[in-house]
Amino acid sequence: MSYEGDMLKKLAMPTKQDVEKVLLKTLFKHNGIIKEFSSGEEIVEEIADLFLLNEEQRKVVLERIYKKENRIVKTPLWHRLLYRAADSLAKEKLVTRPTTTIQLTNRKEWMLTENGYDKALRLLDIPFERKEVLPVKSFEVQKLIKRMTEMSAPENYDPIDNKKVIKTTSKEASIRSRGFRQIVLESYDCKCCICGLKIKSPDSLYWEVEAAHIVPHTRNGKDDVWNGLALCRLHHWAFDVGWFSITDDFKIIVSDFSKNIPDDYGKIGSYDFFKDGLVENKPVFLPANSYISPHKKAIQWHRENIFYR
Repeated sequence: MSYEGDMLKKLAMPTKQDVEKVLLKTLFKHNGIIKEFSSGEEIVEEIADLFLLNEEQRKVVLERIYKKENRIVKTPLWHRLLYRAADSLAKEKLVTRPTTTIQLTNRKEWMLTENGYDKALRLLDIPFERKEVLPVKSFEVQKLIKRMTEMSAPENYDPIDNKKVIKTTSKEASIRSRGFRQIVLESYDCKCCICGLKIKSPDSLYWEVEAAHIVPHTRNGKDDVWNGLALCRLHHWAFDVGWFSITDDFKIIVSDFSKNIPDDYGKIGSYDFFKDGLVENKPVFLPANSYISPHKKAIQWHRENIFYR
């Protein structure tokens, strides 16, 4: 048995296979990304806590001779075990190494791949269908988002995909729809552009806000940021059915039909959805980067095809 293997056995350290499983679950918990396993990083202690490691197991150091420079290299055994487990996951293409992730995000992190995401869902017994609404990142989705953010908004933008429908796999469709959702929510800081509501579930897995298509999918609306708005569920529904729209200078316009609804409609206690929730000419919240704001061609289409004047 090697020196390292002997130390692992002597200290009753977790197996590499067990660490791999916990790493995938931890990546899922941290929305698909965790930092490198450097000294002082909270993630190192967090995973150690999951294994109930004692002080010796956390702090014991391996001493190895670095022959090229003829010097002794000291490495915490627990850090080395974490790295070996993560490296094994990378070889299986379940995660990307920090050296790869940094080229995409400019941050040295381990990141789930789509295959790693799927394995984490299996380990956690979570249905695959929930991928569409979970905020967990994957390398493939981040690559798509990077392409979106690097594109300039075309002046003659067409929010409708008029190209011939090309058969895509469910995986490709999932990456595209999740990329759209993620870039829209992050652009609007996860809050409704109409009312500003920003809240997530107690387990931090779900945001209340939704990525709404301005030109809907049913009308071949594109999955890109210029055809998207971040809306809470109530305002998403109201937008989709035409109770309100947005002007070219990004202000709210309310349907005249709202003047004819019964007095007891649109009320939540003393809150009036039309008077308090949809204020005529009120500016909507927009992304900090103006180049990813909704395209005027998209909102013009909504006013002409969905909005009830």
